[in-house]
Amino acid sequence: MDSPAQSTPYFSQWETPEMTLPVLAEGPTALLRDPLWASSGATTVEEYALWANNICGIACLKMILASRGRAYPTMELARACTAHGGYVVSQDGGSIKGLIYAPFVEYVREAFGLKAEVITQLPTAGIADLLLRHPFFIASVNSGIRWPDREPPSKGGHLVLVTAATRGTVRFHNPSGHTRETQENVTLSVNDFDRFFANRGIAIGF
Repeated sequence: MDSPAQSTPYFSQWETPEMTLPVLAEGPTALLRDPLWASSGATTVEEYALWANNICGIACLKMILASRGRAYPTMELARACTAHGGYVVSQDGGSIKGLIYAPFVEYVREAFGLKAEVITQLPTAGIADLLLRHPFFIASVNSGIRWPDREPPSKGGHLVLVTAATRGTVRFHNPSGHTRETQENVTLSVNDFDRFFANRGIAIGF
């Protein structure tokens, strides 16, 4: 199970990692109270609150880059990714669509020289073999994976960073975990992970 990626730094998609439960209870407006919002690189707290709810994938990228000692504000990455088509902002600026895999892959290749590949129809048991070729896998899961004892209503819609796997377990960082145990180096059985996993994501390497 041990992997060079297992020491990957953790970042939440919120600047204050403890904001998950307030966001779940109140919606993104809870982020207007995040005392660390300016660290994101957003120009206003309103911009931060809008984007933070949509950038789990950027948080995963931030972790990957940090594993090589490269630090970037979250919004710097999000804006550059948007310029490549990885996010689409509505004309009124009030909603965001993304992460869109293909332009995201082009972005990380061009901006950081990373190897990146969109992966589909990947059985959960196949993640271990995938990580033999790529150190990281950004996996599409249901955000309810923070509560693995509950049955998710669907699969996919949220992104986590898988850093290690065996035939029986999957280990990952969850950008919207609500406790330390559900944020960093979360380990689930393949069967539990499978209930949330949409069998798609993005493989990343150096």
